Parts: sequence; C-alpha cells; structure tokens
Amino acid sequence: MKICMVVYSFYENDTRVMQYASALARRGDEVDIIALRLPGQPKYEVIEGVHVHRIQIRQVNERGRFSYAYRLMRFCILSGVILSWKHLSRRYSLIHVHNVPDFLVFSALVPRLFGTPVILDIHDVLPEMYADKFSVSKDSLIFKTMLQVEKLSIAFSSHTIIANHLWYDRLLSRSVRPEKLTTIRNYPDPHNFHPCPKDNKKKKFLIVYPGSLNWYQGVDVAIKAFARVANQMPEAEFHIYGEGSAKPSFTQLAKTLGLSDRVLFHPFLSAKEIAKVMASADLAIEPKQARSAFANEASSMKILEFMAVDVPLIVSRTRIHSYYYDDSMVKFFTPHDDTELADYILELYKDANLRKQFVANARQYVARNNWNVRKQEYLALVDWLVDPSRPRAEAEPLPRTDAPPTGSAHGYSAPTAQ
Repeated sequence: MKICMVVYSFYENDTRVMQYASALARRGDEVDIIALRLPGQPKYEVIEGVHVHRIQIRQVNERGRFSYAYRLMRFCILSGVILSWKHLSRRYSLIHVHNVPDFLVFSALVPRLFGTPVILDIHDVLPEMYADKFSVSKDSLIFKTMLQVEKLSIAFSSHTIIANHLWYDRLLSRSVRPEKLTTIRNYPDPHNFHPCPKDNKKKKFLIVYPGSLNWYQGVDVAIKAFARVANQMPEAEFHIYGEGSAKPSFTQLAKTLGLSDRVLFHPFLSAKEIAKVMASADLAIEPKQARSAFANEASSMKILEFMAVDVPLIVSRTRIHSYYYDDSMVKFFTPHDDTELADYILELYKDANLRKQFVANARQYVARNNWNVRKQEYLALVDWLVDPSRPRAEAEPLPRTDAPPTGSAHGYSAPTAQ
C-alpha cells in the first residue's frame, strides 16, 4: 500500500507519528510524510524507509494566537496542494492526518473525493488546548467555533483515532459515534526506548524533564521544588529538554533562584537522541498543572518512555495519570505543590532501593503496554479501512491490557474495550 501522513510537527521529534510510519514501512508499505522543517534540515529525506517531505520551516515560539493561526493555515493550504498533486500522480491507499489543528484533515480533500479513506488522529483535544495556551474562555465564540471545527473535521474523516480514554468519552459526548472512534495510546517503542547500562563512574545525579515548555506543563513547579533541596543534593542537576512559549520565563526563574549552573536547558532532540538522554537519568519529573483542564487530561508519553528505560518517576497526580497508573509504579505528588515535590525528590535521591522498587513495578506495566505489543491495533485498523470487505473482527483492537490494577489511585477505573 501507499500511505501518506500529514503532521504539523517535526517528524523526527514526534514519536507517535514515527511509530505509525515505521510500523507500516517495516511491513512493506510505502509511506510519505508531509511535515515541518527545522532550519538547516533537508526538504526531503528517507529515514528508515519512510519518505519525509519537509514543506515549511517553523520555530516553536508562538506567543500570540494570530501568529499561531497564520502558520497553521499556511501549512494546511500548502500541504493540501502538495498532497493533492502527489495523489493525482499516484493514488494513495490511505491518508492519515494528525492534529493539531483538527482542520488539517481537510488537506486530504482531493483524495477523499476520490474515495480514499482518511484517518484523523487527535493527539490533543484542540479546543481545550487552545483555551489553556491562550487563556480563552470556554464561553467565548472562538472556543465554540473550535468545537464546531472539531465536529466537522471528525465528520469529514473516515475514522478518528484519539490518544486516551478520557478524551474518548469526551468525544463521544459531543461529536462522534462509537463505531467511528478508536483509542490508541502513546506507547514506547522498545526499538528506541530500552534500558541501558548506567555509568557507575559518573559523579552527578541527573534529574530530567523532556517535553514542551508551556505554562501548563508545570516546569516552574519542578524548578522551585529543586531549588528547595538543591543544597542537600550537591551533585544533583536538573536537565530540561524542549522548547515552548514559557521557556524564557522558566530560564529566568532558574536564574532568579541562583540555579543557572544546575538547572540546565537544552533544545529539542530527535526521538533517538532523547531516548539516550532519558536512559541516562537517575530520576524523572512529570509536573503537569492540574488546574489546566487540558493538562489534567493530557496523557504524557514520557511517563511510559521513562518506564521503558528503567528510570523512576515523580508524577503530578492529574486525572489522566491517576487513571492509568498507581502508587506502586510512580511517586505521585499533589499538583502545584512544590514543597511536597521537593520532599519526594529528596526522598528518592536518598533511597536507591525505593527507586529500584518503582522501576521493577513499572517494568511489569510497560511489558504489557509498548508499541511492539500494541501496534497491531493500528495496523488492523489501516487494513480494514483500505479493504472494508475484510471481516470487521480482523480490524478490532486487541483486548485492553492497559487498565490499572484494582484499587489504583483515586479509584479511576478503565472502561471496557470498545
């Protein structure tokens, strides 16, 4: 089959897209990617059998809604033109479009008119994300308009994939029929994310956060917590990898707290590069803000990835993290509470046995929830959409194995399989 994916992100940094594309390419499908380009990158490159077309340069620095919207619209129009031309030259079997934005799915208008199935993959629910990113009221016209755009985008698609089970329920409540919606979580790929031998000679204790740097990620809480206990951890450093609109304020905070030499900021790295960095860490922090409606339900892929590389985690007790994980797998802290987070950083720093206990329990969970185990859910869906004459049972997801154990934190229970 010949398949095209469209994504408003950098392919080599987007693990979810890379996993889909690599799984298809490894089984013999021809895969094109239409994506963004960093300065200095080639416009076209073949990466592990996947043909990557980088059509627009982007720097992740939008602070205003209009500059953000302009870049999205430009990419949508350009990708639509390129996708239409490529489809008319040699028809695709399937188009897979990733949000954000939701309306990017309309770049596949010409293939859709020719009867080609189109998947809309919702990584993040855009109305809530936009509201938090730009402080937009949910009663505002723009939020209500985005809800309608979401509904129209899903209606246009042949099938929609959503990234977690809380958002599955939300989409059902406002725009989607159950038979048109499949949940596929972000799973770590053991090809990249696997345990590595630790350097026993290193003198530093490395705490790591990799991800986007927006206010709702709570990185400021983690910096303040580290500042509280830094003097009791003389060889510890906090390394932050990523870009985003809040990066200048986070950098200034570290400087104000006198931690410029111990809270170190690094740019985005490719999935393979960040996997090595994560595997070298002694402790990871996922500090999302629960007061953000979006962040409270946005599942962090990095949690499972750190589990896959045998690194213990301290995690903000958001609704989505409590849903999937329990206190045996990660050390939960109360969102926004930098004092409690500081106590737990110090506790895990001092207690190597406790770190090993979290790693051992998490290892059992990730053994059931990694891309090698779960990728058939996606491949079966693709095959069924391309050839609906196949028995529907062949395209149904595998039985759920990602539910937390009985008695998990706060009583959130996983739904039954769709």
